[in-house]
Amino acid sequence: MDILAHGLWGGAAFYPKGGKRFAAGFVLGMAPDLLSFGVYHVTRPNWLWSRLAGEISGPPPLSTLPEFLFHAYNLTHSLVVWAALFILIGMVRKHPPWVFSAWALHILCDIPTHNSRYFPTPYLWPLPTPFVEGISWATPWFMAINYTALLMVYVWVFSYARRIGLERRSRL
Repeated sequence: MDILAHGLWGGAAFYPKGGKRFAAGFVLGMAPDLLSFGVYHVTRPNWLWSRLAGEISGPPPLSTLPEFLFHAYNLTHSLVVWAALFILIGMVRKHPPWVFSAWALHILCDIPTHNSRYFPTPYLWPLPTPFVEGISWATPWFMAINYTALLMVYVWVFSYARRIGLERRSRL
């Protein structure tokens, strides 16, 4: 799934809990990609600008990507690593960090929206992971369905928040 959609799904899950929770859910929903691909793009701004300008299309070939990206991707896209961090943070803070679930939602959404040829989701890493031959998140019909579903969820979330008396000034 694309990074914006990940953030929007994470934010939607926590919007009724307040603006700070929405923002945390939004950022944590994007965190697995920000901490892997985001680092790559920051260290290679020319590639990103060329991509945004339409000079480059498609993802970069795997052979051109630095080794750290694969390690970061494994760490940030593992439910095993996420669960360990969830438990550790919960023990330190003395209560479960529920907003951290937006990160797990990212991983769960990636499993069926990645194929085994380009960054399959290593959701059980460091354990052996049976990869799912999913559809590409960039498939136009999937993106249309995904953003339509997001629109419907946000209409419901906003009306639910209003019904329970929460006032929001969040701007998407």
